[in-house]
Amino acid sequence: MNLYLIIILGSMLAAFALTFAVNLLNLRALDPALPEEFRDVFDADEYARSQAYTRAGARLDLVEETLTIVLVPAFILLGGFNALDQLARSLELGSIATGLAFFGLLFVLNDLLALPLALYRTFVLEERFGFNRTNAATFALDKLKGWALTVAIGGPLAAMVLWFFQATGPLGWLWAWLGVTMVMLGLQYLAPAVILPLFNKFTPLPEGELKHAIEDLATRTGFILSGLFVMDGSKRSAKSNAFFTGFGKKKRIALFDTLINQMTTPQIVGVVAHEVGHNKRGHILRMTALGIAKMGLILFLMSLFLDNAELAAAFGMEQVSIHAGLIFFMLLYMPVALMLGMGAQMLSRRHEFEADAFAAEATGDPEPLISALKTLSVANLSNLTPHPAYVFVHYSHPPVLARIKALQGLKGNK
Repeated sequence: MNLYLIIILGSMLAAFALTFAVNLLNLRALDPALPEEFRDVFDADEYARSQAYTRAGARLDLVEETLTIVLVPAFILLGGFNALDQLARSLELGSIATGLAFFGLLFVLNDLLALPLALYRTFVLEERFGFNRTNAATFALDKLKGWALTVAIGGPLAAMVLWFFQATGPLGWLWAWLGVTMVMLGLQYLAPAVILPLFNKFTPLPEGELKHAIEDLATRTGFILSGLFVMDGSKRSAKSNAFFTGFGKKKRIALFDTLINQMTTPQIVGVVAHEVGHNKRGHILRMTALGIAKMGLILFLMSLFLDNAELAAAFGMEQVSIHAGLIFFMLLYMPVALMLGMGAQMLSRRHEFEADAFAAEATGDPEPLISALKTLSVANLSNLTPHPAYVFVHYSHPPVLARIKALQGLKGNK
């Protein structure tokens, strides 16, 4: 059997086994005893409901992972990639357009296969636990907008990468890296003003106690803020959140309308201080730089395999091509991606602790953020007792209980 095929199928099976194992460990870690720190916000019924939500989500994740480990190897072994490649070539387009057609066919096929589970997650699972606010029209429109953005942004980006690899020889990866980096940085500016408003309505936070409190926080911390916005998150879900967008002088903070309805002003200021902390501690720039470096590594390694006939043979391809090589390399790269991803998660969790500490310092008291984290846990039915192995593999944020204990430690040190 082809060595590359063995590596790819073996790594897929290993990833599936890891995911399956940590999911089972996570389910077994569900503790019916409510942690002491949450007894002021969770009642017994609501806590049991949060655990039922975790179980339901885990079961659906396992179904998705099982379907993936069955369908993708079957698609490879039955010559699915070659069939799509031949279909793209039958259109008799240029090499770059043929590559884009190949990518497009794969994208549509993958999206259609994922659609049933996406519908189930939104309209059955989320609906059962009272989170879903999305109707069929909004879901369909979101899907169409996502496809349009993929064509408008992903199409030119893929064409650029293909052209650089075809036209600039051994240094194609370097030119592609520079081009992709420019697009990544450009999207940091475009996302808040152009892309995100395609999906949600952003309105300026009205004058009042909350706006004045956040502006006072920004002034005290030296944070230059170009806008404070309320996002209509309730259009799709009852869950709450807040996030930071933009880059340079175009920094914005967006608050879900659900968050504003569920929290007091001090709690919201604590959440905003946490988001400001990410910027003031350099997390945004650090993660952006790491993302750019990671992309450079991927493109360099990719350049070593694009014309590899053995790799193409592993997928039953009749012809070797750059566009197919890009996809095949990403499957070959999967074990490295998994390890780098877990490393990035570790760094992200450390950043969250640092942002929490900044928020406690900036507000002068960790209690508002502690209270906000508890409120979010109830509103989002968070898992309060995740297994450490599951956290290590999947969590970009520390478990909420760990964050609260760290904040309480800061309070005790005062």
